[in-house]
Amino acid sequence: MIHFTCDLCGREMDAENELRFVVKLEVYAAYDPLAQDDVDEDRDHLQEIHEILERADVAECSEIGEDVYQQLRFDLCPECRKRFVKNPLGRKHAEQFDFSQN
Repeated sequence: MIHFTCDLCGREMDAENELRFVVKLEVYAAYDPLAQDDVDEDRDHLQEIHEILERADVAECSEIGEDVYQQLRFDLCPECRKRFVKNPLGRKHAEQFDFSQN
């Protein structure tokens, strides 16, 4: 039997009787041309980068490091899924309020 553990709270999940949620994150370097004058109008650089990443097997490609491209996968229990969806970047709740300086 396969055992799953929530990657957020560490609780073991019953794979047969409990819903498990998978979060997949893809983090990659953005391409912003430095000067529009130097850019070839006919080239779609973002499309070229996208095609390179699709062809590359990230695990075996030494040219694309973790500082340029990463794929992450997490298993979450139902309670942690609710918390993640409400605050996916993990910002502190107190920072969400903008109190006046009376």
